[in-house]
Amino acid sequence: MAQQNKETKRSRNTNGTNKNQKNKSKGKNELKKAAAEISDTAIYGKITPEKPQKSKKSGAKKSEKSKSQKSNSSKKQETKKSTKSNKSTTSKKSGGKTKNKITQPVRIISLGGLEEIGKNITLYECGEDIIIVDCGMAFPDDDLPGIDIVIPDFSYIVKNIDRVKGLFITHGHEDHIGAIPYLLKEVSLPIYGTRLTLGLVEGKLKEHGIQGDLRVCSPSDHVKAGCFDVEFIHVNHSIPDAVGFAISCPGGVYVHTGDFKIDSTPIDGDVMNLARLSELGKQGVTMLLVDSTNAERPGFTPSERVVGGTFENLFSHASNKRIIVATFSSNIHRIQQIIDEAVRCKRKVAVLGRSMINVVSVASELGYLNVPDGVLISIDMIRKYRPEEIVIITTGSQGEPMSALHRMAFSDHRNVDIGPSDLIIISATPIPGNEKTVSRVVNELMKQGAEVIYERMYDVHVSGHACAEEIKLIQTLTKPKYYMPLHGEYKHLVKNAKIAQSMGMDKKNIVIAQIGNVVEVSESGVKIIGSVPSGRMLVDGYGVGDVGNIVLKDRKHLAEDGLIVAVMTIDSVSGDILAGPDIVTRGFVYVRESEELIDEARRVICNVLDSYRGRDWPTIKQKVRDELSRYLYEKTKRSPMILPIIMEI
Repeated sequence: MAQQNKETKRSRNTNGTNKNQKNKSKGKNELKKAAAEISDTAIYGKITPEKPQKSKKSGAKKSEKSKSQKSNSSKKQETKKSTKSNKSTTSKKSGGKTKNKITQPVRIISLGGLEEIGKNITLYECGEDIIIVDCGMAFPDDDLPGIDIVIPDFSYIVKNIDRVKGLFITHGHEDHIGAIPYLLKEVSLPIYGTRLTLGLVEGKLKEHGIQGDLRVCSPSDHVKAGCFDVEFIHVNHSIPDAVGFAISCPGGVYVHTGDFKIDSTPIDGDVMNLARLSELGKQGVTMLLVDSTNAERPGFTPSERVVGGTFENLFSHASNKRIIVATFSSNIHRIQQIIDEAVRCKRKVAVLGRSMINVVSVASELGYLNVPDGVLISIDMIRKYRPEEIVIITTGSQGEPMSALHRMAFSDHRNVDIGPSDLIIISATPIPGNEKTVSRVVNELMKQGAEVIYERMYDVHVSGHACAEEIKLIQTLTKPKYYMPLHGEYKHLVKNAKIAQSMGMDKKNIVIAQIGNVVEVSESGVKIIGSVPSGRMLVDGYGVGDVGNIVLKDRKHLAEDGLIVAVMTIDSVSGDILAGPDIVTRGFVYVRESEELIDEARRVICNVLDSYRGRDWPTIKQKVRDELSRYLYEKTKRSPMILPIIMEI
């Protein structure tokens, strides 16, 4: 145990002195320029490491008597109401035995992440205190034309901000941190997370010109937030520094796994802390809240090292080709394996895509990515090397229209031209809904002669989420009284609930909630007692929430049937038509090929104006719209949007 404590203490060195020294190279300078001066110490917006109150080592030297006195004193302090409940502190203690008795009801509210992929945010309420876990975004579906991202509705948080003691982040993926800048534009609150996670958050805040109170924590740390004690527990995921939480309060102990998998051979060598979950299970866990993303998949999720073996084979067989690998920008372990293979094959590495450059820069500076000197080069320098000397790591694994890989596929990239000398590896599985866009990109790349490795042709991708057997193992270790599936579509939540039932969990102790539901846990059981304002806020450019159903309906109408603008000038006294009507169309018909249709449309408008003399312009416009719409539908079976414009003289 002493050795384990020493290793843990060494891993918490927030200065990262030795690792940062390795990253001072020409390649890093190129990344710094490309990343638009991303901060190298992650202190923008007041990022501060949480200081431990007490040391484990010094505590070990106490006598058994002093330990007993300290324990009794601590128990008395826990029962005393804090006079400074809105101040949060951190300690490195491992925690004592926790009773499973619920002395105060706890309410759990998910404002996102249920019946959907992304937009994860969960609130815990006990008494007058609230803490928030994660604050993510989601990408728009096809039914949201023109929308950039989707974020949660923060109205309930804004209304109760005086009760909120902090925001706790499990890891640095967009679906868990992407909405933080939008939340901080409305409220101010401390944000707790690990070094890499807050480094990525810091970069997002800098893009938005926002400062935040960011507090660095490490696995095994405890943060006191009102009546809550939040313990950070290391988990494995597709990004380093991922954690789950053990949330203790008068209402019991709640284990929030976040996104996780059980990887016995992780790239960074730091396995998930299953021992701590087992300890919590022995002490008594009130509720387990579990990632449901891969609940439908049987067995275990393969280790990330499987991908490394595939990369080794593919790189070895592509000795005379340029290699381009597309993956998620936040998958730092995957990026590390690509760089390792490039170094083994004596190739230079160029990074493409704004998000990829930002993440690689932050991860390198904080010591989570090991890049030897001279390996990284600017994308502008790739023409100075032969194809077999280059590896390009790029964004675009989901076929995003503006991504670097998409622009390469359609010959629209100014630095990279695809040809027969390229091997392209798409190291990701398409997110549901993206299959067609990914397939289109693959087809275009192949048309240009490139060899493309994608989807399940080889083991070029493994998931970062737990499959069914891993979910069962977590339930076995924690032995929860109640169970709540999180993070996934409805089918995923139901499957996760069935997994719990298969392990002997009583159906009445399992709750499948919807966004906005208030789930109350008390001595009498678990139930949904109501709901709070919730939903989605649509972000379009600089606008947040200003695009609603009416605007979306108009956008869909324009996309499906086009637009007709009818302009006319009318005498204000006599009602006679002085000019027009002129008809302008967009997305409806090509005017030069439909002159007869347009001429007849003008006659329809003139007939309406002749029939309705006067100055009741709203009524006249509506009659023009109705009659013209009826005529066009009869002739074309289309219903374009019609905008009559009447100018009065």
